[in-house]
Amino acid sequence: MTVREETEALEAQFLSPNACLAAKSRGRRVPVEPCPVRTCFQRDTDRIVHSKAFRRLKHKTQVFLQPEGDHYRTRMTHTLEVSRIARTIARGLRLNEDLTEAAALGHDLGHTPFGHAGERVLDEILPGGFAHNEQSLRVVDRLEKDGEGLNLSYEVRRGILCHTGPDRAETWEGQLLRLADKIAYINHDIDDAIRAGVLREEDIPRAITQVLGDSKTKRITALIRSVVENSREGAIAMDPATYQAYTELEAFMYQAVYLNEYAKKEERKVPHIIQSLFVHFRNPDHLPDYMQKIAEEEGVDTASCDYVAGMTDHYAVACYQELFIPKAWNLGLGH
Repeated sequence: MTVREETEALEAQFLSPNACLAAKSRGRRVPVEPCPVRTCFQRDTDRIVHSKAFRRLKHKTQVFLQPEGDHYRTRMTHTLEVSRIARTIARGLRLNEDLTEAAALGHDLGHTPFGHAGERVLDEILPGGFAHNEQSLRVVDRLEKDGEGLNLSYEVRRGILCHTGPDRAETWEGQLLRLADKIAYINHDIDDAIRAGVLREEDIPRAITQVLGDSKTKRITALIRSVVENSREGAIAMDPATYQAYTELEAFMYQAVYLNEYAKKEERKVPHIIQSLFVHFRNPDHLPDYMQKIAEEEGVDTASCDYVAGMTDHYAVACYQELFIPKAWNLGLGH
């Protein structure tokens, strides 16, 4: 018996009947020889972490555009926080932590530069629209490894796609990711807003803090506990009082932070940058070699979108400056 088979046997013995067992995965689109050490879901985690798209998350916006300071969240730190919360919930429910972790680490690989501001622009200009969860799936299926994709397991792919939007993952692990994402972002966005001076802890309505607590730690604990204690039978869910407090907190954050003029003032510059880059790279001659095949097979709009959506904030700004900002001439003239 291999190490992988021993792990699979332990999963069958100890995990909940609601868990998705690695040995019963629906497999990959392209069959591969099983790893003797890692389960299919452990292998998927490694494929995601070693991908270029994952590394680029460290330079992509979470909420605040190009903030000054070392301690603001990026799309990568958000992803890691989602992964930890998701695994805590999975362990509390005796679900498959490896599947949970893989889907969590891959869920935002398709996010654009400049966060949701960039996503909104591409959604407006791309024929057929744009959604980051769909792009995340496209990254792992089509774009990584120069067009080969990562060839992930079916359950991980569904968890990535269904972490937001109307579709629902079949597995409990995929379903809990949707709530883990919400728990992570609402709390670290509060933390970053306080750091930026946009919000104070005492600004949060008392009706909310009485239910969820008056600190990041208390809120995360209350939300995770609600999910674990109310999801043992039937479906992944929070109790009504906690969920109501969460929805009120989310509504409060939209008014206080997400739509705050001061916090979002730099986002006014995003549409022009994204639109300019999209139009420029619709010319196949301007695309890098590895994107040429996509332009030929799926059209220039798709290829340009894939390329621009994959950029980091820094690279998008650098590209815009290189393409559209005049450089000072050095004519060698003396004074």
